[in-house]
Amino acid sequence: MLNRCRIVLVRPHYAGNLGSTARVMRNFGLSDLVLVAPYASTNDLEARRFATHGLSLLDAARVVPDIGAAVADCVLTLATSANTAGVVRRGMIGTPAEILPQFLAAAGRGPVALVFGPEPHGLSNEEIARCHGLLHIPVDPAFASLNLAQAVTVCCYELRKAWSAAVATERAEPTPGPIVAPHADQERMFEHLREALTAVGYLFGHRSESLMHAIRQLIGRAMPTPQEVKLLHGLARQLLWTTRQQPPGAAEPEADRSET
Repeated sequence: MLNRCRIVLVRPHYAGNLGSTARVMRNFGLSDLVLVAPYASTNDLEARRFATHGLSLLDAARVVPDIGAAVADCVLTLATSANTAGVVRRGMIGTPAEILPQFLAAAGRGPVALVFGPEPHGLSNEEIARCHGLLHIPVDPAFASLNLAQAVTVCCYELRKAWSAAVATERAEPTPGPIVAPHADQERMFEHLREALTAVGYLFGHRSESLMHAIRQLIGRAMPTPQEVKLLHGLARQLLWTTRQQPPGAAEPEADRSET
């Protein structure tokens, strides 16, 4: 299952972190590295010096323009951040030891990805919102910021531990569950739902983003199948059709906008 576990580095700035990430992935048996719009180059001398026995992995790293392209085929994605405050950063959240066993189990259904942000400031709220959950490494809150390569090391170590435990209990190859819709298909469905829920008045004003985030988390945790994604597209189409049948100026029913 480790061959289905992807490490995604978003806009990495420092070549040494690229090399160190490749090396630690090689240490723990991972091989799928994707770089999103990197500032640093895998050909930089420092990257190659830090990679040591991970040079082949560094050379095989794929470069893509955005997160969507990096995780388009993934069935589960986890963002990583030291900052857990705010609505967008709530939802499925936990430490590597808590979440990575189920992350590994999801790899039985398709590729999964751990997403790490750029060194200066980490992932944005928008980038975190595009993932299914948030991974938080418990450190001293007085100094919570880890070096990028160090954060990758902690996560790869815990992932290897989860894999070793599965091997020891003969669960390294769990029975695959239903096929999960790829991340790209889910993104299109979420945008369709956003349009429909805005049209019926459920998403409005300053709380629209937090409400939509809660909906994304709810559906994302369920790991919807392709058929379920089609069902939700159908719901969105029907909602849009219904709003278009209303005469101009018709009063809209009050939506349930309780706290999420």
